[in-house]
Amino acid sequence: MGERELLGRSSGPVTRGGLVRALTRLGLADGDIVMFHTRMSALGFVAGGSQTVIDALRDAVGDRGTLMVTCGWNDALPYDFTDWPADWQAAMRAEHPAYDPRTSEADHANGRLPEALRRWPGAVRSRHPDASFAALGPAAHALMDDHPWDDPHGPGSPLARLTAMGGRVLLLGAPLDTLTLLHHAEALAKAPAKRFVTYEQPISVNGERVWRRFHDIDSENGAFDYTPVVPEGVEPFETIARDMLHAGLGREGQVGAAASHLFEASDVVDFGVRWIEGKLA
Repeated sequence: MGERELLGRSSGPVTRGGLVRALTRLGLADGDIVMFHTRMSALGFVAGGSQTVIDALRDAVGDRGTLMVTCGWNDALPYDFTDWPADWQAAMRAEHPAYDPRTSEADHANGRLPEALRRWPGAVRSRHPDASFAALGPAAHALMDDHPWDDPHGPGSPLARLTAMGGRVLLLGAPLDTLTLLHHAEALAKAPAKRFVTYEQPISVNGERVWRRFHDIDSENGAFDYTPVVPEGVEPFETIARDMLHAGLGREGQVGAAASHLFEASDVVDFGVRWIEGKLA
């Protein structure tokens, strides 16, 4: 979107103070532990960009609060790289850089905010190469430390800890299908034909590059076949989130130029598990 088009449709720049007021109206409060997903372009012209958004979120949750994002790893190898030609595989095994929580870029598909937060002074990033998260605040280590290598969206994961600690999820202009916490519901749900993946990634262990195998639900292509219960062209997580809102769970409000949503993490997981088990049984 060009500058003139943006200014023409905007009621004014989105500022730190304006964001704090809107986030407080939405229900974000001092001491909250909140995982957030952001679509910057939906908010309007944010004066100061990513820094302003993070500053505003820190203001809203205060010194006692903690922010959390999903990072992933932008240079993670595809799950099926072991099907590549032998010479390509050999090159990757010989020289593909190891995942390092301190330096490896967050997945660009997750937008600007995860990379900005994981670089923030004092931020803590989890050790898992494919499903890494980052957090900033007093609860950061409690959320991130010893992220399970296998089943990284399941019990003991940062998503499980967020839920157990009474955390919340904020969609700040982000669409409903970005509700990553529903992967934890998928990991917990007892429904047939759950899809899993086993894959390899290089990681850094005490400064040494080591290849490791991992096992997880298929969070990339879908842990379940939702086609019988989700309309064509609609993302499954969007359908679950809309049903959750219709059930009276979650809050909706305007932040900047965008519709935004705030959910209790426990509501997302409990509703998600019931929805999956009820629809896919």
